[in-house]
Amino acid sequence: MLYLRAYIPAGQIERVEASLEDLPDVRHVVRMGTSASGEVELLSADVDPRAADEVLSLLQQLGVPSAEVSLARAEVANPVEAGRQRWLGSSDALVWAEVVDSARENARLFMRYIALMAVAGVIAGIGVVDKNTILIVGAMAVSPDLLPVSAACVGVVGRRPRLVARSVGSLVIGLLVATVTACLVTLFLIWTGTLTKSFALGAGGLGTLPTVNITTAIVAFVAGIAGMVTFETRASSAVGVAISVTTIPAAAYTGAAIAVGAADKATGALAVLGVNVVMLLLGGSITLAVQRWARSEPDRSTSAS
Repeated sequence: MLYLRAYIPAGQIERVEASLEDLPDVRHVVRMGTSASGEVELLSADVDPRAADEVLSLLQQLGVPSAEVSLARAEVANPVEAGRQRWLGSSDALVWAEVVDSARENARLFMRYIALMAVAGVIAGIGVVDKNTILIVGAMAVSPDLLPVSAACVGVVGRRPRLVARSVGSLVIGLLVATVTACLVTLFLIWTGTLTKSFALGAGGLGTLPTVNITTAIVAFVAGIAGMVTFETRASSAVGVAISVTTIPAAAYTGAAIAVGAADKATGALAVLGVNVVMLLLGGSITLAVQRWARSEPDRSTSAS
């Protein structure tokens, strides 16, 4: 449940109150009191999460300044029967305004994002040359590329091209950083003599990394679904590993292949990375679009009846 607080100009309070009471998913509309000057009056209400965007849009249409409106999430324990909700429209889900706001933040190029992608590149690069899958999994856990991927999906579904451009730009820069650091750490290992002449890139179960096939697309697509469900329903950030499994290994392999002069393997891994990014965005965007549609269905059926 969301708790609405809105400071309404005194001359508009009755019209705003009546408009809110007409919405089926808004309850307990209460006038809390008038300011000392008498110019504004505080209005509160309980709002179902699926109606939050409709309420914000309504208040904007009625001329209430956005700075005077706030929605706070309240954790409510209802009886079991009263708490039954559709999975896609559960009260745990973020409302669209929250989704867009989070996406804007995630699309920005923060230094901590670059630093974590560099760390992930180093760890994954060592994992590739040492044929150590544990290190590669660890690098996937460190990588924060779920953030720009989810932000890009929000931009696609919300038809915000600037958000898409910023998000994809951040993702590309982050993956480039991971690739470069993997290349540098591989060159360092060669320079120190850690890697011998018998070193064979991709042996020991990693040989499929530079190969594009149908399973590559399927894994990336379902990872995009998992990543968007994670982002849009406030689930555990650990699911971000599902995104990184399709990006960090391929980026690190590309960097390591460049370092050892294996141009064909570098090209193959880069192709895998490109296909994975496209499928991630496709899976995430479709998931978000379906969730938005599913949440709007109850409102449509209610208005139709």
